This record gives sequence, structure tokens and C-alpha cells, in this order.
Amino acid sequence: MMMLLFLLLPLLALAYVCWHVWLLLPLSWGWRTVILLLMVGAFMLLFASIFRATDRLPMPLATAVYEVGTSSIIVLLYLFMLFVVLDIARLLHLLPAAWLRDNWWTAGCIVLFLFGLFVYGSLHYRHKYREEMTLRSTKVTKPVKLVLMSDLHLGYHNRRKEFARWVDLINNERPDMILVAGDIIDGSMRPLRDERMHEEFQRLQAPVFACLGNHEYFSGEPEAQRFYRDADICLLQDTTTQLGDLCIMGRDDRMNRRRRPLKDLVASADKSKYLILLDHQPYHLEQAEREGIDFQFSGHTHHGQVWPISWITDMMYECAFGTYQRGSTNYYVSSGMGIWGGKFRIGTHSEYLVLTIEPAS
Repeated sequence: MMMLLFLLLPLLALAYVCWHVWLLLPLSWGWRTVILLLMVGAFMLLFASIFRATDRLPMPLATAVYEVGTSSIIVLLYLFMLFVVLDIARLLHLLPAAWLRDNWWTAGCIVLFLFGLFVYGSLHYRHKYREEMTLRSTKVTKPVKLVLMSDLHLGYHNRRKEFARWVDLINNERPDMILVAGDIIDGSMRPLRDERMHEEFQRLQAPVFACLGNHEYFSGEPEAQRFYRDADICLLQDTTTQLGDLCIMGRDDRMNRRRRPLKDLVASADKSKYLILLDHQPYHLEQAEREGIDFQFSGHTHHGQVWPISWITDMMYECAFGTYQRGSTNYYVSSGMGIWGGKFRIGTHSEYLVLTIEPAS
């Protein structure tokens, strides 16, 4: 039922937008038909990406199909909202009805607005925000510096050249270790294999620990595990590891319905150490508090990627983005270093977290 609704709502929005575009453009029947077919065709490319038909295409064409298809859903969202606002203004007699029929001025203004918005969104996505956080604990004897990331979504859109830039940013921090809270892989292993993306991970100058995200399951968990090994990433899949004063725990993603309960994971940990939990999806935050976790790092939400989807994620999750605290447990839910689909950040940002854990005085 949810999948049917997921498919139906965008199709209804597409029909609404196409109807408005048909009325708005002062062109012949033939030219309006061509433009609408191009709009529908761009949207349909989204399904080629979702069902991984891109894996059978040459890499340049597969990249173009992915980027056009996944970008179209975001363009559709803003066109839909814009036409809804214009329709409300027309019904309230704040806007002449003639402005929405056979009008080059209105069409030109809409095109210029969307062009400016998405140029901004693309540039904003390219900039990676550096967030800082300092925590203190009696469990650590000397300061420890960590870089934490989530949702890299490496694939057809976030290619090796882009990831190399991220690696340089992380190495410049000179961390003691790097933690990744899942979704390193976007959805297909093909671009990661073709570009030997694991070699970029090997350039990182600190040990890397990570848990799985839901997209590792979309891409195929066994292949994802193999990529983690090739990339020298220590995969924590319902397991723990100790490094100095820290005990790092990684939960398997909740896509695995048989993942271990958190209490079982904590039972195998040294509770005299500073307990850090990596859990991709930030559900049931009360569990970490109940089990005495010192710090939980999650991702998955992307903070909605674009406004106003960020409002929806804020309603869905107890904490959809940023710092949070329950009792003595601290949390950080990241909006992600990378992004799924169209490379636009509007009302949200891409980030990595620099966390310093210091001895309590």
C-alpha cells in the first residue's frame, strides 16, 4: 500500500504540473506536446535508476540517466509547489487568471526562478560544512579527535573525483580515527568497482570504522561487505571493537530484521570504556539511553535534503538532525556528507562532524 502511494503521488503531481505547463506556454499544439513528452520522459528516467537499469548502460550514459531522473523528482516538487501557490493566488483574486494562460512573462519568470534556485542548490551541496562538537568524560584519560560521517552515497553521481576531495578534507583534520554511520554505497556497486573507489578510502590517514546502512542492503550486502574489506574499513556489524579509552559499537541496519538487540551488544562491551554507538537509522533513541551509551552517531534522514521535506523528517524522528541529549547520553544525527539523487541542498546542508572527547576535569 505504501509503495503504491509512493508511486501514485508523484504521478498525480506530474499530471497537475503538465496541465499547467500546457496552459501556460503560448506555443503551438506540436511544440507543447514535445515539451511535455520531454518532461514526462525525464521523470520516467527516475525509475531506470530505482530499478538499476543504468547498470546495463555505458558509464557516461548511465550517469546522465541517473542525474536527470533523480533530479527530475526535485524539480517536480518545486514546480508543483509553485503552481499550487499561483492557483491559490488566482482563486483569491490576487493574481489575474490571464497570467497563467499563454503568457511568456510568467513562463520566463518561472524558468529564471527555478534556474537560480537549482544553481544555488548545486553550489550549496558542493560546500561541505564542518561541524564541531566537544564532549567530556571521566572515562577518557587524554583527548581523542574523531571525524564522523554518514550517507556518502558513492555511485553514479558522487564519483571518485568528488570523493577524493572529501578524503582531502578529512585528512586535513588529522583525526585519531574516522567513523562512518552507513550508506557509503548509493545503490549500485558498478560505479564503485569501475572507478576502483576503494583506493580512495585507502588514502585516509586514520583507521576507519563503519556500520551498514539501508543502501548497503539495496546494493547487495555481500558485495558491500567485500567493498568494505577492499577499502580497509573495519565493518562493525552487530559487533564491538576497543581502541584506547573508546569502545565502538556498530549495529547492523534495521533492514536486517534479525539484528541483535542493543542490550546484547552492550553486554559484550567493556562499560569502563567510553561507549560510542554507530546506528544508521535514528529510531528508538531511548534504547541507547537505557543501555548507558555515552554517544550515538546516526544519519539516514539527510535532514530531508531539500525544504520542505526537512519539515517532514522533523515530524518523523525524535531527532532528525543535529545534537540531542537524553539523560547522560549524547546524540548527533547527521544530514550526511553526500546525498541521494539530484545533487541539490536547499534549506539543508552536507556536513561532517569533528568530535573531540576530552577528560572531565
